[in-house]
Amino acid sequence: MAAPMSNVEEIRNRVILGEFGVRNVHTTDFPGNYPGYDDTWNLKKFEQNFKIDIIQMDENTLEFDMVGIDAAIANAFRRILLAEVPTMAVEKVFIYNNTSIIQDEILAHRLGLIPIKADPRLFEYRNAGDEEGTEIDTIQLQLKIKCTRNPRATKDSSDPSELYLNHMVYSKDMKWVPIGNQADVFADASIGPVHDDILLAQLRPGQELDIVMHCVKGIGKDHAKFSPVATASYRLLPEVTLLEPVEGEKAERLKRCFSPGVVEVEDCGGKRVAKVVNSRLDTCSREVLRHDDLKNLVKLGRVRDHFIFSVESTGILAPEVLVSEAIKVLMAKCQKFLSELDSAEME
Repeated sequence: MAAPMSNVEEIRNRVILGEFGVRNVHTTDFPGNYPGYDDTWNLKKFEQNFKIDIIQMDENTLEFDMVGIDAAIANAFRRILLAEVPTMAVEKVFIYNNTSIIQDEILAHRLGLIPIKADPRLFEYRNAGDEEGTEIDTIQLQLKIKCTRNPRATKDSSDPSELYLNHMVYSKDMKWVPIGNQADVFADASIGPVHDDILLAQLRPGQELDIVMHCVKGIGKDHAKFSPVATASYRLLPEVTLLEPVEGEKAERLKRCFSPGVVEVEDCGGKRVAKVVNSRLDTCSREVLRHDDLKNLVKLGRVRDHFIFSVESTGILAPEVLVSEAIKVLMAKCQKFLSELDSAEME
């Protein structure tokens, strides 16, 4: 059954959150689906509608709005951030001595998951089968530490921090050992673990670690240790609409149904009236739909082509750099696809 024309805009542009389900979840604005609408893809129209607004950014996190694209493209962008932007991570662990209680395999796994502060754009991928590595594709780190008794510890002390020296092994103990001309090339770069306070092992007197690590360039699709982000996610922009005025005690209850800051109660002509202040803050819990006297006063929706992205970097690269690198990967994929189409036509 065809939808009434009055509902077409809502079906095309909004996802509706109902009491027993979510409507309009699928994209329907494709050519010929709606009479009177020209939905053929147009570059000029796309350029007019598409925009990116940075909402919040600091050293490791970035929140931005991406407006005017389809969910498939937004999801492709998210997946590239997770799995296809390269980083440097520990790949080979050469254990010359490990007398701690941690097994070699567990220790190697811990070392592999430590984010390494090195710009992957300055390195090449290591060739398959290459065990040694060179200055253009490998970073070498060393962990050499031994626990001893503290001769200055008090006689009656029972605190390991006072009794022993080097009994806690942290990521700061991983030291960079330049290969070839790396000392000159990366003189201004502080290559090493992103965080110095990651606990690797605990030792007791006589126990020691002597380990050499090789870091190589890779992508998260091959192993999660190469993923440059702690998280990369998006959500659709919430939209809360009051269908009629809500006053008094109902207004107070309506306010409590939403996340703080979404709905506020204001004085208007001596009456307490509910007003939607910032729909963006809503978590879309649909709590209001549990109240029989409130559920028909509010319409809950989401804007279909307005994506709120949240990117949290592991610290290897700044989040804005990760976003630009992800865009480059997506562009390269598109170019490869177009090249394949051209070659297929020529055949």
